[in-house]
Amino acid sequence: MTHIHRTNNDDISAYIHIPFCEHICYYCDFNKVFIEGQPVDEYIEALLKEAQLLQEQYPAANSKTLYVGGGTPTSLSASQLDRLLSGLREIMPFTEGEFTVEANPGDLTADKLDVMKNYGVNRLSMGVQTFDNRLLKKIGRKHTAEDVYQTIALLEEKAFSNVSIDLIYALPGQSLESFRDTVKRALELDLPHYSLYSLILENKTMFMNWVRRGKLQLPDQELEAQMFLETIEAMTKAGRQQYEVSNFAAPGFESQHNLVYWNNENYYGIGAGASGYLGNLRYKNHGPIQHYLKPLKEQQLPVIEEEILTRKAQIEEEMFLGLRKLSGVEKQKFYQKFNCSLGDIYQEKIDQLVAEELVVETPEALVLTQKGLFRGNDVFEQFLIEEMS
Repeated sequence: MTHIHRTNNDDISAYIHIPFCEHICYYCDFNKVFIEGQPVDEYIEALLKEAQLLQEQYPAANSKTLYVGGGTPTSLSASQLDRLLSGLREIMPFTEGEFTVEANPGDLTADKLDVMKNYGVNRLSMGVQTFDNRLLKKIGRKHTAEDVYQTIALLEEKAFSNVSIDLIYALPGQSLESFRDTVKRALELDLPHYSLYSLILENKTMFMNWVRRGKLQLPDQELEAQMFLETIEAMTKAGRQQYEVSNFAAPGFESQHNLVYWNNENYYGIGAGASGYLGNLRYKNHGPIQHYLKPLKEQQLPVIEEEILTRKAQIEEEMFLGLRKLSGVEKQKFYQKFNCSLGDIYQEKIDQLVAEELVVETPEALVLTQKGLFRGNDVFEQFLIEEMS
């Protein structure tokens, strides 16, 4: 990998990608494969080899957060999970902090949870999507609402309290009633963290093909906006504060790992198709598993693309990512990072957006208004820099 300009950044979080699934959902565009017949054990060894090489070449004093995502990490057997997590704990300089594993309702077993507990996993993120069984079937999920309740009961039994669930709204054929029922049931579980995403139609997914061929009706934008608004109201009422466009948490339970992304801080991306950000370098790994395994056999990092970010690109990313947080872009942090003030670069744009009631400027920060939240991309576009002197 290119020699990179390192800031005095001792903390580097890590995202670890497990591309295996027992089942492929119709809306998914992440790098994943059906687990049957895959070289899972070999893949785990390669992952750990990559983690080792990264530590040697771009050492971190501390891993602030670890996040094992997918795919479906819980599609691994308990012994495979044991190998992965024990290896990560040996290699990564993680002592304390947030250690998250993504899980599918129905895949979690007592022995897998024991393995996680044993290696310090202290947060679980579950892909629930909806509590409407008819819709779950329609989007190709293999779990049911009942599986969710059983899994939550198991988590309580094992004293796993820091649990987050993902929900998707604006699903095909989803009525406002069905959506309200899902939010109500989700909040009745009284979990500390919820993520709610609108269904983004990715290319190459079965969904996209169905929509193009007119076989699938998605809720219109007005209904989607209504669902978003009602989510914010219901979550706030239940004491779950919106701290980022799609994320809601009880105080103190904000996802520390996701804040690394939104604060534009450094992280390793480990695994097939994973992306990382080190110093001023963004990189992406080979996606297909065999292409990923090959360089690692030769002690090489499996990087397929890399981009050294210019100062202009770093400033733009700081704005796009930071504005997603409800606390916004902090002026002092911006100055510390770029040695110039927000106003030096953007004052004219800021004044215009304030006049349109899309952002609010305080002495400390620049923050989206609720109107701005609903029109995020229009606002973010305004922070592309034409020319930088």
